Amino acid sequence: QVQFVESGGGLVQPGGSLRLSCVASGFAFARHAMNWYRQAPGKERELVASIPATGGSGDYADSVKGRFTISRVNAKNTVYLQMNSLKPEDTAVYRCAGLGSWGQGIQVTVSS
Repeated sequence: QVQFVESGGGLVQPGGSLRLSCVASGFAFARHAMNWYRQAPGKERELVASIPATGGSGDYADSVKGRFTISRVNAKNTVYLQMNSLKPEDTAVYRCAGLGSWGQGIQVTVSS
């Protein structure tokens, strides 16, 4: 079945960086666009970034443009989210998604 396993989250100070990884299995990864979402407590889920099946430029929420970069390595069935210049408001559970399925989510906390 379709599965996603995220890693790379944690606690980071404001201005710091993290790179999230999501390893996919159970489907033809290279044929499908992939997305990163996030949800903070008390807030609606937000689409953070998307990348087409063949890679290349992604699409980003205005709140992360210029700070986050989505990428993928199809040979590794992996999609990444590089997060730079992190702010406290980036604190959320981040989940990768594709083909209508979701990962379990990983916590990112930005705090001093």
